[in-house]
Amino acid sequence: MPTLTLLHDGRVDEISVADLARPTISPEQVESLLGWELKPEGLCKGYMCIPVDQDDLVREDGLDLRVLADALQRPLVTEEKHAVASLGASHHDRAEALDSLDAPDFTLPDLAGNLHSLSDERGKKVLLVAYASW
Repeated sequence: MPTLTLLHDGRVDEISVADLARPTISPEQVESLLGWELKPEGLCKGYMCIPVDQDDLVREDGLDLRVLADALQRPLVTEEKHAVASLGASHHDRAEALDSLDAPDFTLPDLAGNLHSLSDERGKKVLLVAYASW
């Protein structure tokens, strides 16, 4: 069974799939990796449940990853040739991050090779210059 690299929520996980062209994920992996549980009333996380058409979502080899992404309102990009899929953040999560005005943390080296993290500069004014050659 082929392995698919799933990029999501700042994590990288390997999942076994029957078909790279139409990947599925087991209900157990949906719960352990994404925090959602499939119940008769739909996909549930804590007290929140999203109704889903289980005839479209549930296949004999697992939950259809594309239908799952649509139900969770998260963008999904798959690349069959390299066996990778990226599950983006939901609109709600992206809007929350923008509303907070907190930039995501990252670490980069300076010209001398010393590492600097954005989180080290919290509370200070920071000018961030980005350059791309294209």
